[in-house]
Amino acid sequence: MSAALATNTFPAATLAVTNPWASRSLTLPSLGNLDAYISAVNRMPMLTLEEEQSAGRRLRDDNDIDAAGQLVMSHLRLVVSIARQYLGYGLPHGDLIQEGNVGLMKAVKRFDPEQGVRLVSYAMHWIKAEIHEYVLKNWRMVKMATTKAQRKLFFNLRSKKQGFRSEALDGDTHREAFSDGEVEIVARELKVKPEEVREMETRMSGGDVVLDPSPSDDGEERFGPIAFLADATHEPSAMIESAQRDVLATEGIANAMGELDDRSRRIVTERWLKVNDDGSGGMTLHELAAEYGVSAERVRQIEVAAMKKMRKALAEFA
Repeated sequence: MSAALATNTFPAATLAVTNPWASRSLTLPSLGNLDAYISAVNRMPMLTLEEEQSAGRRLRDDNDIDAAGQLVMSHLRLVVSIARQYLGYGLPHGDLIQEGNVGLMKAVKRFDPEQGVRLVSYAMHWIKAEIHEYVLKNWRMVKMATTKAQRKLFFNLRSKKQGFRSEALDGDTHREAFSDGEVEIVARELKVKPEEVREMETRMSGGDVVLDPSPSDDGEERFGPIAFLADATHEPSAMIESAQRDVLATEGIANAMGELDDRSRRIVTERWLKVNDDGSGGMTLHELAAEYGVSAERVRQIEVAAMKKMRKALAEFA
C-alpha cells in the first residue's frame, strides 16, 4: 500500500483487501489511482467499540497481526480526512496520506484499549505529528521551524490570515501581508513575539530559488542569480580594510607589545595570544599569580593596565 501511495498508482490486475472481521473483500480497478484508493478506504467498515477493544487486546497480548490490520484498515479514512487539511502547502496528497498512514500504524502499535479512549481520538495526534514533520522537511529546502513555538506558529499562520481576510470590512480581502494590528493579535494568541510573526510570514511568502541552474538542453550556459551576486571580498574598500587589519595584527601588535615591561608582556601573551596545540589558551590568573608570588587580583590589574597601554599604542600606530 505504501509503494502505491508514493506513486499514486496501484498494481495491475486487482488489489484485494480482505476484511478479516466481516468476511468481506474489496477490489480496486486494474488502473486505479489515488481517487480509487480514497473511494476504497471510505467503503471500509468501521469497528464498533467492542470490536475495537477486542482487536486492541489481541494485538497487545498476543501480537495478533490480523488484529492490527483491523485497527489500521478501519481508520484509513481518518488519515485521508486529516491529510486533506494540509493540501494548501503544495505537497502531493498521496504523500501526505502516506505519512499519515505511518502515524496511524504508530498509534495502533501503542494503543491500549484499557485507557477508555477510542482509537480515533488517540490516533489523530500521531497522524498529525507525522504529517507535520513531513511538511516541515519538504515545504522548503531550508528548515523553517525548529522550536515548538515556531512549529505552532507555522501551522497556524495560514489559518489566522484566512480568518482575518474573511472578516475584512474594508473589502481588501486580497491583501497578503498582516497589518500591525493583526500581527499583535496573532502574537498574543500564539504567545510569541510580534517579530517572530513577521519573520515567519516573510519566510513563508518566499520560495526556494536555484542560485546555480544546470545547463540547458542545447548545451548553452545559463546564468542564475548567483552570477549577479556581488563578491564583497574583492570590493576595493573591503580589500583595503582587510589589509589594514593584517598590518595591525602583525606590526601593530608587535609595536604595542614593545611598549610593555617583561612581566606585563608575559601576562598579556599568556592570557590573550597563546594557543596550545589542543586549542586551549595559556595560563590562568591563579597560575600566573603563583608564578610571580602575587594575588590573582594583582595579576588582573596588571593585565588591565597593559591592555590599556596597548590600545593607546595601536591607536597611534593606526
